[in-house]
Amino acid sequence: MSNIATEPKRQFATRWIYNDGGRAAAGFNGTTGDCACRAIAIATGKPYREVYAELNALCALLGPRRASAETGLPDRIAHIYLGQLGWRWTSTDKARLHRWDLPPGRIIAAVSKHLVALVDNVVHDDGEHWRGRRPVYGYYTLN
Repeated sequence: MSNIATEPKRQFATRWIYNDGGRAAAGFNGTTGDCACRAIAIATGKPYREVYAELNALCALLGPRRASAETGLPDRIAHIYLGQLGWRWTSTDKARLHRWDLPPGRIIAAVSKHLVALVDNVVHDDGEHWRGRRPVYGYYTLN
């Protein structure tokens, strides 16, 4: 028989580390809609400027015209890019940013209108706009 008072509480992945993915070090400043570029740089360990250039090259090839690594990407651009790097998409059903819903290791989680990098269930992002009970639609892991 378990004692509820002594059982560990299930917690959200609320541990958070400020991480701009190398944006400032690459010479960029200010805030922008670069969550895909930032999350990919953090999770893959690739330099921010390299990811930025490669995502923009994909945008130039596949459109739409106004999409960019700085102002926001269509989901398919990030999906194609991560696929080229050997990352695999896993859809989720009813998952949240909980430690018990997501695997450990380096992942990129897709929440509503945002991509966020997690390293061993610790959120690495430049702000806390990922907080709350936003559903996780899926996540990328390296094959």
